[in-house]
This record gives sequence, C-alpha cells and structure tokens, in this order.
Amino acid sequence: MKNPPANETTARRRMRVAGRMLGSLLLGAVAVLGSILIFRKGLLPAIDGAFHPGPEWLSVFRRAGILLTAVGGYWAFVHWHEKRQAAELRLRPLHLLLGGASGAAMVALPMAVLFAFGVYERVLFRGASPALLGVAAVIGIAATLEELTYRCLLFRILERTWGTKWALAVQAVIFALQHLGNVEKGGSGDAVTMLIAVTLLGLLWGAVFILARNLWVVAAHHAAWNFAILLSGLPLSGIEDWRKLAPLESRFAGPDWLTGGMFGPESSWLVIASTTVTVVLLLRAAQRRGAFFAPAT
Repeated sequence: MKNPPANETTARRRMRVAGRMLGSLLLGAVAVLGSILIFRKGLLPAIDGAFHPGPEWLSVFRRAGILLTAVGGYWAFVHWHEKRQAAELRLRPLHLLLGGASGAAMVALPMAVLFAFGVYERVLFRGASPALLGVAAVIGIAATLEELTYRCLLFRILERTWGTKWALAVQAVIFALQHLGNVEKGGSGDAVTMLIAVTLLGLLWGAVFILARNLWVVAAHHAAWNFAILLSGLPLSGIEDWRKLAPLESRFAGPDWLTGGMFGPESSWLVIASTTVTVVLLLRAAQRRGAFFAPAT
C-alpha cells in the first residue's frame, strides 16, 4: 500500500490542527459565556429572591458576579481542557499598578497636548462626583471581560496555531469590528478612522499581554486608559452618557481629525500616532525577549 503524498499528509495535519483550534475557541467561549448565563439566569435571581438586597446592591452583585463567573469559567476551561495552571490569572499587584499608570499616561499625555493647543477646551470644573466610583467599577469590569475574551482566550488560542504575529493581527481586527456599533450614527470616515484607532488599541493591549502574560496587568492598562478619557469630559469610544459625571466639562474646538470626532480622543490622529509608536516599541521589546511564538507545523 502506497503512503499518501507528503503534501496530502501536511494538509490533513493542518486541518486537524485548525479543527482543534476552532474546537478550543468554541469550548472556551461556552465556558465563559455559559458561566455568565448560569449566574444571571440562575444564581442572581436566587440571591434576589432569598435576600431582597434592593436595586443598588443587586446591581453590585450582578457586576461582581459576572466578572467572577467569567473568570471562573475561563479557569475551568484552562484547568480541565488545556490541563495546565492558569498562570495568566495570577495577581501581581506591582505589575498591575504599573499597567494602570502606564495606560492612563499613554492617553493623558496626548490629550494634555490637545488641551494645551486649544483643540479641546475646558468649559468648567465640576469636581469629583461620588457616582464616579460606580462608573470606575463598570469600566474596570468591562475592560477585564474584554481582555479575558480577546487576549486571554482568542489571542492565546490563535497564537498556539498561527503564531504570535498572525494571532495578534487577527484578534486586533476582530476587536475593532466589535466597536462598529459605537459609530453607527457617524459617516464612513468616522467608521474608517475608528477601525484604524481600535485596531491599534487591539495591537497595543495584545503587545502588553505578550510582555506580561497576565490578565490583570493588561486589564488595568485598558481600564486606566478608558477612565483617563472619562475624567477629561470627552467622549469615551463614542459613548456620551458618562460625560456629565466627569470632573471636567470639555468641548471640541478643533478639526475632527485632531479631536477624534464623535468617537473621542481615541480617534484623534495624535493619539493614533503616539499609540503606533508605543506598539512598535513594545513589540520590539517582546521580540528581543523571545516572547513571540512560531506557527504550529
């Protein structure tokens, strides 16, 4: 009996590898989303029925529970399916603080330049509102869930098969496409600029994850970036609702290509340029450390 041609054997092997990758992605998504669904449809109503905590406390339980069950579902997926310790879930307080500080500084510095040159104008200073604590919690939870989904799950599983470079690019594009709804009322120019900006952010947080290999570090960077924009009184990723809670009331006084238009500072070409430089520097540092993986053969 003749052996199959080498190219046929390679094709079959690639199909098996691709099938395992898709299976892992599906199982990981089911583990995370299923855990959240069980909590929201089962445990949360039980807590409400048994203890009647009231709307405010129920909201706290809902947010905390979604975060904890999502992380728990991911841990279970890693533990039982991948059969390894979830090292990316280890808490590293110092690295977390550095991640948060660098995330805030990265967007605050170009925004400060734009304020200094009159592209953004401060209308008034309101001071801090107690409601900011709740908003900060929402931003932190949302950033953590996005990083769990896009970097810990999607990027890491793609990386095992396609290697770091392709996985980095694919997850960044998918991350950007998920934000299209934030500019649904804008024109095609707004959408294109937003896709460029958020793809770069996907590359940025992917690069931070490659260097840190830690959920909490990249989530702190992401959350601090978002919270710094919120504090400035400018739109956050096209969201206007929280602007009235910001300590500053600010307005645009320059062209859209500098202000970022309806999407806010993230679509400013100054922020895009500074983010691009940072991404290049981080990826070079990751390559020097040998943090890139080759595609599976």
